Amino acid sequence: MPNTTLTASIVAKASLAILENELVMANAVYRGYEGEFDRKVNGYTVGDTITIRKPTDFTVRNTITASAQDVKEAKTTIQVNQIAGVDFAFTSQQLTQNIGELSERVIRPAMIQIANQIDVAVMNLYKDVPQWVGTPGTLISTFAGFAKGPTDLDLRSVPQDSRSAVLSPADYWSMAGGQTALYLQQVAGKAYKEGSIGKIGGVETFMSQNVPTFTTGPRGGTPLVNGGAQGTSYDTTGVNTQSLITDGWTAAAAARVKKGDVFTIANVYDVNPVTKAPLAKLKQFVVVADGSSDASGNLTMTIAPQIITSGAFQTVDSVPADNAAITFVGTAATPYINNLMFHKNAFALCTVPMVRPPGAVDCSRQSKNGLSVRVIPFYDGVNDNSTWRLDVLYGVKTIDPRLAVRVSGT
Repeated sequence: MPNTTLTASIVAKASLAILENELVMANAVYRGYEGEFDRKVNGYTVGDTITIRKPTDFTVRNTITASAQDVKEAKTTIQVNQIAGVDFAFTSQQLTQNIGELSERVIRPAMIQIANQIDVAVMNLYKDVPQWVGTPGTLISTFAGFAKGPTDLDLRSVPQDSRSAVLSPADYWSMAGGQTALYLQQVAGKAYKEGSIGKIGGVETFMSQNVPTFTTGPRGGTPLVNGGAQGTSYDTTGVNTQSLITDGWTAAAAARVKKGDVFTIANVYDVNPVTKAPLAKLKQFVVVADGSSDASGNLTMTIAPQIITSGAFQTVDSVPADNAAITFVGTAATPYINNLMFHKNAFALCTVPMVRPPGAVDCSRQSKNGLSVRVIPFYDGVNDNSTWRLDVLYGVKTIDPRLAVRVSGT
């Protein structure tokens, strides 16, 4: 193949293709919100925000008499406020060569780093998810253990299409080892020879070293609900959080609970979000902000989802009683791997074309399949070097935490 003088456009196209190939978690989430941004001639800057309408719910009447319901559409926002960039320098001689050679030696390593940063940002949304099944600290090694994830999704009427699981290397290989004992030769053969476990129970299963480890809060004391009737009504701002007044904690202790802690309340049961029928399991809530106890052992936690006992957006079968016991998932102050299983629409990644700076002569922006990369070279005439900056502007957001679950083994 003849040599080609590489341009910003060529490098940007190669970078975009490699980025899409290297993403794991980010490739399994929704990436269609770029179209929600107003069109801009010069692209987007850090801090641009879009507002998204969340799906609404309804109740079903069982009488002949019509009863109109108010349509309550919640809104949420995605802010494109994160940058992933890599800079590298080429001589003019290096720029006159095969793009394949340059991609393999320089662009691919750069894009792997960027892809990892984006994957980490998406994976860190796990703290928004209140559902957690299995025994924390236990590897997923059997189908029965893995199946707790899709079982939880099914119980809560999560659509069965577009489901994915992202497992830590330890859980992935433990699960692959468990499949080598199967009598299904094709499945067992791929697990044994290639370490591939593919789709399990309708869930596309991936491995990522970016699966996060969550350290639970130190807690302390015997936490109880302080005061009954702590229910609320649906918040159409899309925040979907509320305060829960509690007591019984160790007095005057900092950060008793950490953002991401999951807990249940005695006798407060989950409901099917479609039928509103009570489920045979306690409702799980997540702490959305660190909380500390006061000198009397009181602590007002900010939690999600809201405690709603009726209507289209019902979340529980009843409000907590005064002095109802609060039980947290996992042991206090302990790190646990948080594997994720989710429907595509649970989380969103939004990358947008960045602004073309007025002084940039050879600037290229390439977009494809919801991803966008910008490449800008600038020249050092003294040393005959070109420095290239490669940037991705993106934002991540949990759109509907009901569509995801954290999964541990059994």
